[in-house]
Amino acid sequence: MTVSTSGCNRARAALRWCVGGPADGPGERADNRGVTSTSPSEGAVLWAPSADRVAASRLADYQRWLQAHRGLELSAYEKYWQWSVDELDTFWRTVWDFFDVQADGSPEPVLGTRQMPGAKWFPNARLNYAEHVFRNATGDRPAIVARDETGVREVSWRTLEDQVGALAATLRSLGIQAGDRVAAYLPNHPETVVAFLACASIGAIWSSCATDMGPSVVLDRLKQIEPRLLLASDSYRYNGKTHDREAVVTELLRELPGVQHVVHVPGPLAASRPVTWRDRLPWQDAIARPAALRCERLPFDHPLWIVYSSGTTGLPKAMVHGHGGIVLTHLKTMAFQHDVRPGDRMMFLGSTGWIVWNLQVGALLVGATVVLYDGNPAWPDTQALWRFVDQQGVTLLGCGAAYLINCMKEGLRPREFARFDQLRAINSTGSPLPIEAYLWVYDAVKPDLWLASISGGTDIASGFVACAPSLPVTAGEIQCRELGVAAYAFNEAGQPVVDEVGELVVTQPMPSMPLFFWNDPEGRRYRESYFETFPGVWRHGDWIRFTERGTAVIYGRSDSTINRFGIRMGTAEIYRVVEELPEVRDSLVVDLEYLGRPSFLALFVVLQPGHALDDALKKKIFDRIRTKASARHVPDEAYAIAEVPRTLTGKKMEVPVRKLLLGAAPDKVASPDAMANPASLAFFVDLARELNPS
Repeated sequence: MTVSTSGCNRARAALRWCVGGPADGPGERADNRGVTSTSPSEGAVLWAPSADRVAASRLADYQRWLQAHRGLELSAYEKYWQWSVDELDTFWRTVWDFFDVQADGSPEPVLGTRQMPGAKWFPNARLNYAEHVFRNATGDRPAIVARDETGVREVSWRTLEDQVGALAATLRSLGIQAGDRVAAYLPNHPETVVAFLACASIGAIWSSCATDMGPSVVLDRLKQIEPRLLLASDSYRYNGKTHDREAVVTELLRELPGVQHVVHVPGPLAASRPVTWRDRLPWQDAIARPAALRCERLPFDHPLWIVYSSGTTGLPKAMVHGHGGIVLTHLKTMAFQHDVRPGDRMMFLGSTGWIVWNLQVGALLVGATVVLYDGNPAWPDTQALWRFVDQQGVTLLGCGAAYLINCMKEGLRPREFARFDQLRAINSTGSPLPIEAYLWVYDAVKPDLWLASISGGTDIASGFVACAPSLPVTAGEIQCRELGVAAYAFNEAGQPVVDEVGELVVTQPMPSMPLFFWNDPEGRRYRESYFETFPGVWRHGDWIRFTERGTAVIYGRSDSTINRFGIRMGTAEIYRVVEELPEVRDSLVVDLEYLGRPSFLALFVVLQPGHALDDALKKKIFDRIRTKASARHVPDEAYAIAEVPRTLTGKKMEVPVRKLLLGAAPDKVASPDAMANPASLAFFVDLARELNPS
């Protein structure tokens, strides 16, 4: 992937439009004419919901229900949050009752075992994810609206249920049972949703990899779980081009001898040539025989899916989530935090290998229509996604922060070519959202809009800190902690702090925490990942600050902290001031202090077309860091680069780049197949040779 240098090259920077991005913060901003003006300070109110809107929300429905059924009436969201973590068992039981969760057995006790890791939720209950999806089946609206680069199609609830029932029967006839792993190598199409729900209905364990992942990345994941069946596509379209994956799938099958059957979902090349994979069953044959959908009720902690950490180095963590934990968490998150209502249309921009796909499908649990968007959102032009959102009446749009930032830096003004009559909310994730991007959304998209920056993770398939429909949007801040999430900032002594930056921790169990890691029989890797720093407390690995008002600011990963002359700072604090400059499109900063080596802070910038990193611009950048961030954290050197290295989910690869520049071998630092833009590492390989002469 190369840097966009003109209008005709913008689509080449496609992945930058999808995920990732810089951090929150105050400072100056550049408008669409390049004029610099003062932005509001962090915490300034940018938007607040009307009383009518709050009253119409699902959160308000729940609060009224609590008053009627539990006699609980509190004055503010923060008090409800405090109650939800102080009375954890009671809270989750009310979620169960409010949504009338269908299960065999008893919902008591709510927590059979409380310790972390190892909490045991609803040990006497049996349920099924797919059953809860199809409780919402209706003829009034489609279940799925899907757009790829060839067109748009709708899938009715009836068609979805028919296809899920037929495919589930086929899976059973092939010998697939509860507990068997079924893997997918598919684009973001309706067939992927059908396949996931069919697996869930019989208790097979789902695992998905996106078709833009290379074979080594896919095998690093699937070899760990040894699937019995693979669903795969031979090709897909992206950025106006057709990408052939037949040979990749052939390689996967060669390296996965446990795969006994391959369900072939045809891609755009399928009609033009035969596909000769072993044990192949065409998709149309797999769904050809009608069968009533039958959902097996399973233990609350029966595995639903296996999802993965980014895995830029070493094997990715294979995280297992359970049916019950995901049902309960996604009901709560979709309804109470994101205010997704029956009849809404929810679209989250991301591939089938990113956890936002799983979260988006969860909108079916609350009766919404899922809107799938497959392909480059900037193809055939930069207006494409925004026009689609408007035409399809999307009510909630989710995307990576970088998508909004790049639309802003391209000078887009979507409100000038679209009305957005139905759009109520935009969720931004993947990384924090800078204040200047908040302002752009309200100015260029829609002034009456709930814009929410959210932060969670693949680890919990939901959010730690996110949004609530009763709260205002404040500049540079995340609105709140999610209900039932005992999230705090801990200092080095393991004490909670307010208005200080600390480690993001969770002090009580959550239903959607991983049950375990696959291929980790003693649980050692699981404990090392979350529980070694503060025993019995989940440490997520982010720097965070909670305000007295309950809002939050993320400061970047704590494992990539800049420790400059003994003063720590999160990388996000550098990004937020650097990337507000109109000349800078993207940036990366790494601290090369290590084992007595002198500190060397390196800043890498991707510049806007027409700019060069001359002495004057370097001085401007350094002066801005000195005055807006920290005089102690002014870089020793700045370098112009074509692209910031990113993972497939768009995260900046700070730690791998740091290791590379400290002398690690490139093949030990990152797998090219685990990167969105592997060619971007070449610059750093060359620089590492200069910094580490043999």
